[in-house]
Amino acid sequence: MTPQALTGKRAVVTGASQGIGQATAIALARAGANVAGVYRAGAPEEELREAERTLAGIRAAGREGILLEGDVADPAAVERLAQAAEDAWGGIDVWVNNAARLVVRPFFETTDEHWAQVLGTNLMGYVYGCRSAARRMAAAGGGRIVNVTSAAYLQPIADLSAYCTAKGAVAALTKVLAVELAPLGIAVNAVAPGATDTPINARAYTPQVRRNYEQRIALGRIASPDEIADAIVFLCTDAARYVTGHELLVEGGLLINGNVGHARD
Repeated sequence: MTPQALTGKRAVVTGASQGIGQATAIALARAGANVAGVYRAGAPEEELREAERTLAGIRAAGREGILLEGDVADPAAVERLAQAAEDAWGGIDVWVNNAARLVVRPFFETTDEHWAQVLGTNLMGYVYGCRSAARRMAAAGGGRIVNVTSAAYLQPIADLSAYCTAKGAVAALTKVLAVELAPLGIAVNAVAPGATDTPINARAYTPQVRRNYEQRIALGRIASPDEIADAIVFLCTDAARYVTGHELLVEGGLLINGNVGHARD
């Protein structure tokens, strides 16, 4: 991907205050885009500091940045974000749905409230984002939408029923919208990260979990957010101009590794 491949583009990233969203917002800016983002309402002080770092990273790349507080499970909050980008820059060329919530509990202990929280953020937030973006992109003649899914729904993990359900639904949404929106010049793709070092995973990744991943992942290590962000940016550039309805796995070979330690002849 050439530097400044997105010069003059206008991008939106949800969940932009930390992890993959933060890395993506800054990577888009380094590629030349102005970037608007949203971080969760009621975020703790540490996350607010990270939000400031996101803005600083965008501006250090020489681009304009907007960061709003809001809950992507609220369609009005998503629409406010889209309108803020449109008011500032005249339109939206790129939209990345990334905001996520993780609940790690056995199915029988996953309450209705848990389901509502996870699906509200990880599924309906993506629906609202796609809708707000697509309406503006259709009027302008095209654009790029990237939805962040997960390798976890393709290789299911126990105790993640709500999370995996949401991510699988987003993959289906991506494919349907790719077909439906293609005549409007809008490409819709997904990136499915594998194990990635992000704040959302910090508690779940115990030392034993980390060792297990390092043994299972063909490349032998957990991904950094920057490595996922680079794949997202690729799908937003002209290098991916003939790609739509695709889910790009960025998981270091986790899913292809079937090694169980067979004895050799």
